[in-house]
Amino acid sequence: MVYFMSQKKIAKANTEKQKELDLILQKSPEIFVPKLGDMVEGVVVSVDRKRVVVDIGGLATGIITGKEMQDNRHTVSKLSPGDQVTAVLVDEENQDGVMLLSLRKASQKKAWEEFVKAYEQGTVIQVRATEANKGGLLVDIDGVKGFIPLSQLAPLHYPRVEGANSEKIFQKLTELVGKTFNVKIITLDQDNKKLILSERAAMDEEKNESLSSLKVGQKVKGKISGVVSYGIFVTFNGLEGLVHISEIDWGHVEDPKEYGKVGDDVEVLVIGVDESKISLSMKRLKSDPWVEIAKKYKLGDVIEGIITRVTPFGAFMKLEEGVNGLIHLSELSHGLVKDPSEFVELGKPVKAKIITLDLDEHRIGLSLKALQEKKEEMGEKKEKTEKEKKAAKKEKKEEVQEEKAEKKDDKPIKKEKKGKTEKEKKPAKKEKK
Repeated sequence: MVYFMSQKKIAKANTEKQKELDLILQKSPEIFVPKLGDMVEGVVVSVDRKRVVVDIGGLATGIITGKEMQDNRHTVSKLSPGDQVTAVLVDEENQDGVMLLSLRKASQKKAWEEFVKAYEQGTVIQVRATEANKGGLLVDIDGVKGFIPLSQLAPLHYPRVEGANSEKIFQKLTELVGKTFNVKIITLDQDNKKLILSERAAMDEEKNESLSSLKVGQKVKGKISGVVSYGIFVTFNGLEGLVHISEIDWGHVEDPKEYGKVGDDVEVLVIGVDESKISLSMKRLKSDPWVEIAKKYKLGDVIEGIITRVTPFGAFMKLEEGVNGLIHLSELSHGLVKDPSEFVELGKPVKAKIITLDLDEHRIGLSLKALQEKKEEMGEKKEKTEKEKKAAKKEKKEEVQEEKAEKKDDKPIKKEKKGKTEKEKKPAKKEKK
């Protein structure tokens, strides 16, 4: 009986201890047993160039080594013993009882979470181009792939190539590799963890705000974003406008590339706004040389200048900085002109007469032929004078010859008279005998 009672007491005591143990377990934190792919937190025990040793809550030891140490955030370079670190479990305990962890995959997970958040909220993120193809730029953030299509590049980075030459486009895109871009996520592929990005979309807010306040006559500072045969593109305040070739300079512009290159800072004047189409001018920020031309030159003036350009239809002569006059093919000579370079030489000075002066249209017509007329008239006068001199000389010569002839004719007449007297004398003598 005594023995039986002692067993009861023991059972009761055990029950009470179990209750106490259950209570302790309830109050104690839950023991986390990580699974593959889980994010785990730990404390750095040691760190060197080859590995990082992590204590995972006193339950296990984790090691980060090799490529798993490398992430886009350069986490390893910032770690010291005692620091808290987050990594992804990539392999459960090995034969040494050590778990393999990855900073790279942890960074990927964090990045993807940030991308999802940015996509949902429409916020702007920064990415760096790692590669280019003919369709656009590729980005890689710790294994998360992103793509910026050609059409989604901002004006400053858009590769303007005349004729849409794919090789030249690719060449310009490769120059952007390594650059950082502010973009918005416009498509997010959860399954394949891929992103479609837009630099244009990131600038929409700034663009709309700038466009609403833009006024004709406003001076703006920007950067050249493209140079083509018909003008220069300039970006400013999230907008882009075109300086047409006719608005680059007051004088003739043969090649817009002579007036700037992509990336150059430039100040321009807004001369037109039609919805999102913006017209700009560079020349209107300079003084108009035609104002001085009106004061300095008039119709009929003979001027001297350098030949700046020779074309199949004539030659251009420089009058002032930014002002050239045209010597048309028909005004080079009175004769047939097939090649203007036979009459004028590039870089050489010539004299010409102003035959048209249209200040409204900014046109000056010049003529070499008009000066050649004067020379011919002088030549004709000279020729006439020479002819007159020759005629007078000839006339005088003839007069002299006539005089000589007359004198010659006079002498025989006198001899004839003398001879007759002798004959008359001779018969007289005979009669006397």
